[in-house]
Amino acid sequence: MSGRSEKPFRKPSSSLEVRQRGIDILVNNASAISLTGTLETPMKKVDLMLGINLRGTYLTSKLVIPHLLKSRSPHILNLSPPLNLNPVWFKNHTAYTMAKYGMSMCVLGMAEEFRGQIAVNALWPRTAIQTAAMEMLGGDGIGKQCRTADIIADAAYAILSQPKDYTGHFLVDEDVLKEQGVQDFDQYAVQPGHPLLPDFFLDDAPEALVEQMEQHGATPAFKPPSSSSATPPSSGPIENTFDVIRGVINEDVVKSTQGIYQFDLSGEHGGVWFLDLKSGSGSAGQGQPPVKADVVMTMDSNDFSKMFAGKLKPTLAFMSGKLRIKGDMTLAIKLEKLMGRMNKAKL
Repeated sequence: MSGRSEKPFRKPSSSLEVRQRGIDILVNNASAISLTGTLETPMKKVDLMLGINLRGTYLTSKLVIPHLLKSRSPHILNLSPPLNLNPVWFKNHTAYTMAKYGMSMCVLGMAEEFRGQIAVNALWPRTAIQTAAMEMLGGDGIGKQCRTADIIADAAYAILSQPKDYTGHFLVDEDVLKEQGVQDFDQYAVQPGHPLLPDFFLDDAPEALVEQMEQHGATPAFKPPSSSSATPPSSGPIENTFDVIRGVINEDVVKSTQGIYQFDLSGEHGGVWFLDLKSGSGSAGQGQPPVKADVVMTMDSNDFSKMFAGKLKPTLAFMSGKLRIKGDMTLAIKLEKLMGRMNKAKL
């Protein structure tokens, strides 16, 4: 016999015991996301989002409902948003919004279909939640603008503790907990006291919300151009910004990025600029890139300057429609992370 301690064998539950326990709660949380426009979203990704978000929610609910009908307090809870039809939540990522709203439509329909038999509700966070997806979308430093998943867990517990006639509601985590008497929301913040990033789909005027976040000091991802730059002010703010970029890029940055970026700027300081992080030790300047860009970013020149001055978070710019991205989103995220490192280096 080996020297390891032996634990007494515990007889597993019989199949009859499992059937007697049944199923009381279904939480549809699985989701796929791609925040890309119609022409930039491959059908493979469209099918993935619709398959996981919409079809997955519908199919899982369909298979579990017969068991829920035998429960004394059955609940279905979908992690999906209120059906906000403001076009701003569609225009930059129509496929994702369709897929996510499909989950919400399951709530709308099934709550009425099984009213009095099963409680069917939706839950959505007021602010961004710290997850791997947020790190991917927001880049370095996004976590401090998020809450932990504990707030969703506590709100879900409060909803699932309700009777089965509590149904058809589109609920927001913060509102649910306020009704439960919770007053201290700093306990859920990754960094208490820091401004929080609002989540998708909740505000009727997202651009105004972006401005409000800027005024309250939302974490900048970019550092303003160095005041010690050798370029005279007359060369313009965009040229100053690219002087800073040229001073930072090197072979290591190129090796870790491997992307070519084009910036189509409109407005007061409009023009086309490029950043080559694919060849040699990198290069940047005005005009078209030497070869076809992997990523094209389109925005107003003043908003571009705000981004690099730390007054406009790229994630917020994208969410509000101020920044449009075409091409490889993975490379777009790499650029934001790179600029975050520039900020840390006090450039």
